[in-house]
Amino acid sequence: MTDPAQPQRPAIRIKDMRKTFDGKDYVIDGMNLEIPRGSLTAVIGFSGTGKSVILKHCLGLYQPSEGLVEVLDQDISKMDRDEITVFRRRFGVLFQGSALFDDMTVLENVCFPLVEHRRDLKMPETIGIATEKLRQVGLDERHFQKLPSQISGGMQKRTGLARALALDPDILFYDEPTTGLDPILTEMVDNLIVETHQHRAGITSVMVSHDLDAAFRIADYVAMLNAGKVLLFGTPEDFFNSEIELVKRFVSKGMKRTVERTP
Repeated sequence: MTDPAQPQRPAIRIKDMRKTFDGKDYVIDGMNLEIPRGSLTAVIGFSGTGKSVILKHCLGLYQPSEGLVEVLDQDISKMDRDEITVFRRRFGVLFQGSALFDDMTVLENVCFPLVEHRRDLKMPETIGIATEKLRQVGLDERHFQKLPSQISGGMQKRTGLARALALDPDILFYDEPTTGLDPILTEMVDNLIVETHQHRAGITSVMVSHDLDAAFRIADYVAMLNAGKVLLFGTPEDFFNSEIELVKRFVSKGMKRTVERTP
């Protein structure tokens, strides 16, 4: 039983991490970052600052050249392939382009992780869980038997999110969820992220994004990367009040200050 008097360990802890792909240049160079459990945290930064590299380390797709990457109290870099496969059941990922299987229906796409990882379930149980996840993200049942090409971009995002939620993950990762979307669809996805986070007790949400307006409007915490390190980690208000010149420039050029944040 967890002692409420003891501080919770972070969902993700990165300590003194360095990453090089060629043995010379470091994409990540001495990064330290702790993402609190139960938070919605946005990771932002200029292109090439290592946002996607950090995400892939957290998913166990990359291993650090030096340092520690700890996810849910586990050093993911020390796991073998089978251990990582099992451990990833605790993650959900909404990819940039939704990454749905073109030849599978909406329902089949959401069933896929259950078929792969929950072989103890009978097919009616699998379909029941997938149906419930699709309803949770607001997709009407009349679309369940359609292929991804037969539904709108917003419906594809909802399907991708339902699939990410299929295994009831402890951490939900969003990889540039609004890239290439129009303003209306961007707002819909932002609201969907907030609603999903608020309605799933204890889940940790991590959003890698270039969309500063969304990051400062919906996130509890923001981590700004620069030169392979975390330049600033804090609340949106910490960023608005920062005296770090690069942060001030990034905030002022990349977004219009939003006074009223999403509740």
